[in-house]
Amino acid sequence: MEVYTVTVATGTSDYSGTNNYIYVTLVGEKGESERTLLDNPGLDFCKGAVDQYKVSSSAPLGALLLVRLEKQRYWVEDNWFCRYVTVEPPGGDKPMTFPCYRWLIGDIKLEIREGTAKTLKDDSSPQLLTHRKAELQERKSAYRWVTWAPGIPRCIDAKTEADLPQDVRFDNEKRSDFEHSLHYALLELSLKKLAIKFGKSWNDLEDFKRIFWKLRSPVAEYCMEHWRDDWFFGYQCMNGSNPRMIQRCKKLPENFPITANMVQSSMSPRTHLDRELKAGNIYLLDYAITDGIPTNTIRGTRQHIAAPLCLLYQHPDQGLIPVAIQLEQTPGLDTPIFLPTDPPLTWLLAKMWVRHSEFQVFQLLSHLLRTHLVIEVFCVATLRQLPAVHPVYKLLAPHLRYTLEINCRGRTQLISDNGIFKRVVSTGGEGLLVLSQREYQVLTYRSLQPRYDFTDRGVTRLDKYHYREHSLLLWDAIHRFVSGVVDLYYLSDQDVEEDLELQAWIRDITQEGFTELPNFGLSSKLSSREEVYTLLSVVIFISTAQHAATNNGQFDWCAWVPNTPCTMRHPPPTDKDAVTMEMIMDTLPDVSQSCVQMAITWHLGRAQPDAIPLGQYTEEHFTEGRAQQVIDRFRMELKEIEEHIRSENEGAELQYLYLLPSRIENSITI
Repeated sequence: MEVYTVTVATGTSDYSGTNNYIYVTLVGEKGESERTLLDNPGLDFCKGAVDQYKVSSSAPLGALLLVRLEKQRYWVEDNWFCRYVTVEPPGGDKPMTFPCYRWLIGDIKLEIREGTAKTLKDDSSPQLLTHRKAELQERKSAYRWVTWAPGIPRCIDAKTEADLPQDVRFDNEKRSDFEHSLHYALLELSLKKLAIKFGKSWNDLEDFKRIFWKLRSPVAEYCMEHWRDDWFFGYQCMNGSNPRMIQRCKKLPENFPITANMVQSSMSPRTHLDRELKAGNIYLLDYAITDGIPTNTIRGTRQHIAAPLCLLYQHPDQGLIPVAIQLEQTPGLDTPIFLPTDPPLTWLLAKMWVRHSEFQVFQLLSHLLRTHLVIEVFCVATLRQLPAVHPVYKLLAPHLRYTLEINCRGRTQLISDNGIFKRVVSTGGEGLLVLSQREYQVLTYRSLQPRYDFTDRGVTRLDKYHYREHSLLLWDAIHRFVSGVVDLYYLSDQDVEEDLELQAWIRDITQEGFTELPNFGLSSKLSSREEVYTLLSVVIFISTAQHAATNNGQFDWCAWVPNTPCTMRHPPPTDKDAVTMEMIMDTLPDVSQSCVQMAITWHLGRAQPDAIPLGQYTEEHFTEGRAQQVIDRFRMELKEIEEHIRSENEGAELQYLYLLPSRIENSITI
């Protein structure tokens, strides 16, 4: 009789444990063990438990291939989350680890493989090849593509998060925290709203302080004090929630008829606009993408959108400052060019209009489209085309955690016909879809790679561009990590070309996910290890660093509502001399809209209580030592980046900490 020692680990989140019957069968090359009921004295399979059992076989099993787990109902159905199983063969051989990280729901059988990562051609056992094929067939029927709306990336076929398989749902703690925090924020601010409505009037910018609530942040406080300053406007173009909009201006756009005299007073002494254009010190924000976007109607009142052009100058003493703003794409008598020399309220309102366009672009394009929706394509393709034993599945799985559920919630709660955007944002309703479709048509794979992005926008010499500096440090660390892992399993470019599962994965991404994008620039065939390094680095970079850069600061930059208004209730000014405080207050979001803006940006931008930081892997999909060594090196690099960023920010009044590795989540979960 052969006796194996089997250890079974139950999940650590609430309701992971079970009181149902659990059976195990060990499957080897030469046969199967007895089907064994796992039952020790006392309670088995409690939350967080690691239980040990003996499993017998009447004959040697040979090399172990699979562990078969079975769950059977006892009185009531009780789902069970299994983290992993380890098996110690008789004779004291080294224990083998079988990662699971799956829910067992209902009366179910589940077979799991030993944790060594293997590509398809590494498998020769007919049993393992059959298992591999069956796993993918099951996944393809559970995870299906659907077109949520034309002209944007395709997504998971689930009308709400409740339609998703349990394996990709939020844990119980995450779900209750997500729902509680949103209700708390909205309730807190609705009380403030009532207090304001029955109290003083809402007629001055200072009145916004009355909703500036106790959940403050140091950056939001700083923003409230400095939001009128031109240098602070420029700082946000580089290090705010939308740091990818600014570009070098080599030649003034034809539809932005600025003369050198107009901006001369903003230049440093003994220079002029033409010289600074040639020197590479003039930059542009161009919101042409918002031109003519359909606008929302909120409580019977039509909202307004502009399509600004804003010229900025890298001043040797003041830093990056705005020097001219035009609020529409077509110049004319009703489209004046606003200048810092205009009356202070006029110049301030012009900057607010630029920041209002910034809200639309950062929320819908930089954040929703270019992180959430792009990563969902990779998420669905990975679940459909790569078995759990595949090295690329093991590498990506921790970086795709919770993304399907948060995106389903976004579609039903934020951007739906009756969602929060429809209630308070000027692009709510039809506008947000038209805007996303426009951006999707010009989206390129190249622009998702940070080095190309900075070079193509001409911003490699822009001073105090912390987002650029920190992004590149992280990109390089992620690229080294990815190439280290890939090289363990692909010894040549030929290995990449011959991996049928990897090729099916890239075809699913390009032909099913990113449809109708002839100029996207990602081939539907992977031909080299270098291509794999870059693609996997893009996926991990977007789902970690890029998401953190656009999402995590939104409360900081939007809590002081006049700094980044979610909507505008009057059209852009056409007469520079007619701007009054009354006009500004009538244009900015009202009390109700301002309260919702604060609540939502706090809810979405706050640190998540169950966040797993970049490079920390609570689920150990890789079990072999050589892969663990690559992960350890990655963690050491991240630690060095953390120390570098902290020392760089020490003593700074306005700190840029969004790309601290400890503050970057390992996946898009909010």
